[in-house]
Amino acid sequence: MTSGNPSNGGLLAAVTLGSNSFNLLLARPSASGVPEVVAKHKRKVRLAEGLDAETGLSDAAFERGIDCLAWFGDILRQAQPQRVQVLATAALRVAANGDQFRARAEPLLGYPIEVISGDAEAELIYQGMRACTSVAGEALVIDIGGASTELVIGDAEQIHFKHSFELGCVLYTQRYFAEAVTEAGFEAVAEAVARLLAPQLPQMTTFRWQHCLGVSGTVRALFELAPQLGWSQPVLTSELLALVKARLCEDSEAVLALLDSERRPPFAAGVAILLSIFELLNITELRQAGGALREGLLHRLQSDAYQAADT
Repeated sequence: MTSGNPSNGGLLAAVTLGSNSFNLLLARPSASGVPEVVAKHKRKVRLAEGLDAETGLSDAAFERGIDCLAWFGDILRQAQPQRVQVLATAALRVAANGDQFRARAEPLLGYPIEVISGDAEAELIYQGMRACTSVAGEALVIDIGGASTELVIGDAEQIHFKHSFELGCVLYTQRYFAEAVTEAGFEAVAEAVARLLAPQLPQMTTFRWQHCLGVSGTVRALFELAPQLGWSQPVLTSELLALVKARLCEDSEAVLALLDSERRPPFAAGVAILLSIFELLNITELRQAGGALREGLLHRLQSDAYQAADT
């Protein structure tokens, strides 16, 4: 990596290795404060699929991740970005073979992989949302990932609460919906989410947010699905989530057929998690927001580039 005047066209590269998707953003720094994205690359690796606390990443998920990062490495070598950072999240935080994965991946990628804490992930998600979404006042942000879910509360000035919970749509798919989508599976997810959120609920319920925003693939999938179910409101509500749950339990194949194929595998588990969060926090409605982890990292890279240029 090199420093210098960040307005000279040197590219920034933000690489995020999520438990469901791997992302690569290439952008040019901008004096406006919002980096200009010139290329987006994404692959649904589902790294947490088959994740076991003792054995770590499954062989299939391991190889899918390596294959994707070899592709990303080719892109980075061609683009020659000025600044690059690679962050990994929940799956590599807990995988017993995470070190082996990084040892194989880093030479292919050409850059070191930094495994960040859940709190650091939550903070970057919130910063990414704020950078890409115009919202006034206090907001609760929900990001349902493959192996972790981040809940963050804050305003434009600061974060007041942040926590990463060890629950996710890929993990919960294999745990509760491996055979079929059932009412019993939804009930089991509700119990698991309630148990994991219980220590944080007293603190979370002291805040009075004006907005609830979602930034995950589950939320995007729900907004895509809603009109096809006759839902015309610009928000997600517990009524809609209950409708989706009922349709999934009645005929999951018919519902999933309405979604893009990449969104289908973890969708039911994501809905179950979101519905549980709605009930625990008495959420009335949720709007879709832009930006998340990858955008938060991109904006941090731009800030670092400008600071380096001033020294």
